[in-house]
Amino acid sequence: MDDVDSESVVPLEILYRDEVCIAINKPAGLLVHRTSIASDVNQFAVQMLRDQIGQKVYPVHRLDRATSGVLIFGLNSDASRVLTTQFEQREAKKSYTALVRGFCSNTGVMDRPLRDMLDARSDARKHERERDAVTEFETVDWFELPFSDGAHETSRYSLLKLKPRTGRRHQIRRHLKHASHPIVGDTTHGDHRHNKRWAERFGLKRMLLAASRLSIRHPSTGAELEIEAALGDEFAKVLAAIQPNRVAR
Repeated sequence: MDDVDSESVVPLEILYRDEVCIAINKPAGLLVHRTSIASDVNQFAVQMLRDQIGQKVYPVHRLDRATSGVLIFGLNSDASRVLTTQFEQREAKKSYTALVRGFCSNTGVMDRPLRDMLDARSDARKHERERDAVTEFETVDWFELPFSDGAHETSRYSLLKLKPRTGRRHQIRRHLKHASHPIVGDTTHGDHRHNKRWAERFGLKRMLLAASRLSIRHPSTGAELEIEAALGDEFAKVLAAIQPNRVAR
């Protein structure tokens, strides 16, 4: 399920559900909840899931609008509080998948403090504060595509698994931009020239970043809860299309 629009009524994919919590595979393009910076939008994950299951849901973390993947909610205030605390204390373990420009090393750590990002209600003084931000990555595949990147006859890309140790806004996207490996399709922190080329050649309409796995303690039992999400149809189709261009390093 990709690229939600204002007319879409497709049910959200439920990845896990019990009496106290529920997790969905959030489509790319869907906001988690209402926000002043997208006043023209009338669909949100909170509202859609509430209507779909017929009960109130409590958001405990967020994913960027352009990011797809695992999104968990509490089904009561107590479960919501326990889950929220795990995210705040960095106990929840998140794993993302991204396709980025350039050849990356096998593994690495991006350790770069980030300034708080402003929104319509933010105190401008907070923007002056830098906070620690750390993201681990592992390269799964490398691809060399037969079209020019502007400076060379071919274009190189890497498929990454990423694990953020901290939870800053747009952290993965900003870290990869600073590392000169912007995510394909990222219209805010990406390479617009490359994005245009991918739109023309592959019809790409989304950012190729997905929250593919979440590991968290169950809010009632304390047992480890592992939740995985598929990459989404458009992301999967792109990877299938470029598989013949996979290279060994």
